[in-house]
Amino acid sequence: MPGPTSQPLCLVLVSDTHGRHAELEMPKGDILLHAGDLTPRGTLAELRATARWLASLPHAHKVVIAGNHDFCLEERPEESRRILEEEGGVTYLLDEEVSLRGLRIWGSPWQPWFYDWAFNLRRGAPIAEKWALIPSGIDVLVTHGPPAGILDRTVSGEAAGCQDLSSAIERTRPRLHLFGHIHEAYGRLTWEGTLYVNASACDLSYRAVQPPVVVTWPPGGTSR
Repeated sequence: MPGPTSQPLCLVLVSDTHGRHAELEMPKGDILLHAGDLTPRGTLAELRATARWLASLPHAHKVVIAGNHDFCLEERPEESRRILEEEGGVTYLLDEEVSLRGLRIWGSPWQPWFYDWAFNLRRGAPIAEKWALIPSGIDVLVTHGPPAGILDRTVSGEAAGCQDLSSAIERTRPRLHLFGHIHEAYGRLTWEGTLYVNASACDLSYRAVQPPVVVTWPPGGTSR
């Protein structure tokens, strides 16, 4: 975390761009964080198009995870990682941590079973094992799906978030939790010392009309 005399960092948060990235106006900032669903259907060609877009952005640091649409990252992980890291110039996290500008960031793509999409795990022990990997002391947690009861309500009224993820957050207490997945729950709120951001760019019609969220670090003042 920046010391008391450090300049604040500007974090740009986005998720669920689904290949519609050209429709977004991306704010400037120090670190770009993308919480998955980079592509419409998860082909390598779509991933390369997204990598070209990421490479064109001016942010000094870019961190991405996969989402349930990003099949190639699950089925062809080594080739897909190379595309993102070498062609896109980003840090790709798969149950991994990176430290940037004094921030400890953990990224993980899993969500409770959702039709037959990528990175699905059953609720209970299978997904809890992934959340158990999240270390204490992280500053920023990036997952594709939401925790239970926070920015997770679908248009049908279902609370789709993961209780086991909520338990992991109670254990690790990150300052910021970024996610997406539930397009219609776009927004942000602060609860018990954690700023939660659902930064889904696409709405239910897959129009990229929900702007990236800008957060000044340390959290406190935020703007869109």
